[in-house]
Amino acid sequence: MKRLLDFSACLLLLLLLWPVFLIVAAAIRLESRGPAIFRQVRVGKNGREFTCYKFRTMFTGTGDVPTHQVAASAVTPLGDYLRRFKIDELPQIFNVLSGDMSLVGPRPCLPSQRELVEARRRLGVLDVRPGITGLAQVRGVDMSNADRLAELDARYVRSQSFSGDLGLLWATMRGQGVGVDQVLRT
Repeated sequence: MKRLLDFSACLLLLLLLWPVFLIVAAAIRLESRGPAIFRQVRVGKNGREFTCYKFRTMFTGTGDVPTHQVAASAVTPLGDYLRRFKIDELPQIFNVLSGDMSLVGPRPCLPSQRELVEARRRLGVLDVRPGITGLAQVRGVDMSNADRLAELDARYVRSQSFSGDLGLLWATMRGQGVGVDQVLRT
């Protein structure tokens, strides 16, 4: 049932939002050099790595590190806006359509975040597809505290339900967790 909802909703979103994709991509390309789509290897279900897609919000050449380790000066002015309103996450619709992600679930982390990967493995979090949004995002918890995040992700896995996922989607659309950006402010 969850996969059917994911696929159907993302297909509908793609049909409705393709003009937004084009406008955002063009704006990114006009603002700074580099591709409009950012590709990054992330850890998915069962610990399998996959390529995650996002709109590029940082200057080309920024290191491949977790957001909480990136200086705010690496974020483009447009990127700051895209991140604040989570527009940068829209290309992950393609990850959901391909089956690498779900609309709701624990956010996928980088393979280099070994402490988080191991905590998630230990708590059974890697048994589910990662999501575009989830309990931790709605509650404003980022990836800087691996144990706290893994515990919250495990709580989601233990209690996930269709109605719970709809509630998290609704909370995300209402703006809960929006504006939480953990780049280093100097």
